Amino acid sequence: MSLVHLRTFVEVHRRGSISEAARLLGLTQPAVSGHIAALEAQLGRPLFQRHARGVVPTAVADDLAASLGQSLDRAEAALATVKARSAKLSGVVHLAGPAEYLSARIAPVLPRLTEAGLEVRIQTGNKKSLYELLLSDAVDLAVTASSPEDPRLDSHLIGTETLVAVTLPSMADDGIDAPFVSYDLDLPLIRTWLAANGLSLDGRRPVASVPDLRVLRSLVLSGAGWTVLPDYLCQGDIQADLLAEIPAPTERPGNGLRLVWARGALRHPRIAYARALLLDALDTPRLKSAGTV
Repeated sequence: MSLVHLRTFVEVHRRGSISEAARLLGLTQPAVSGHIAALEAQLGRPLFQRHARGVVPTAVADDLAASLGQSLDRAEAALATVKARSAKLSGVVHLAGPAEYLSARIAPVLPRLTEAGLEVRIQTGNKKSLYELLLSDAVDLAVTASSPEDPRLDSHLIGTETLVAVTLPSMADDGIDAPFVSYDLDLPLIRTWLAANGLSLDGRRPVASVPDLRVLRSLVLSGAGWTVLPDYLCQGDIQADLLAEIPAPTERPGNGLRLVWARGALRHPRIAYARALLLDALDTPRLKSAGTV
């Protein structure tokens, strides 16, 4: 079987659409249909049922996809990585993630990408929007504080952010009974910290909310109240006695941070190179998720 035909099959199976697979692979729809037809002729069985909204895999297609597993992705990623090391890179790498983490951890690494000949475009967003950007191929790599559940995405652990409750030293004695500020009205980080420590706000609402952790930090520094921040945003302030930690009765909870990409994307040398560079620069633990190259 042709590797090109197998790659086409994998993308049609993942996307459930010939047109989407064609767009992703840079092929025409007739070319994609031709690849699938060639495989079907070799197997003597249909692989997909055509519908108005796309294609539905047959049991034969599901068996073939399961047999291939992630082996094709890994082989293509390995080839792309070798090619990236031996050839002059060019093109654009699109990155996305939470603005705060990009600013604190990713931005210092980006000159190494531009020095290699790549251009970089950056977008910010929350978990839902980041996954949507990856699946629509609007971005190549993204950082999230969650592990993707969609089988079309793959990821690698790049670290853990520890959540710390902080306030002004002069307000430390009041603890969480003082006014507080939050990322939004759902209190994502605060709620996680409270749950880990068996605490409650008893229905109290934040005196201010803003979807930017850097602004939250500034609000706390100005005396607006306490909040919960990732350790990388407040460690320096705590060491300088500008902020004080509200002791966690039980634990300081943490979030795993992951670099995420669409399966199959690593066949492009620029993306494979950018991924490898980011993992090395962030000094990541070599803990590979299932199926990760």
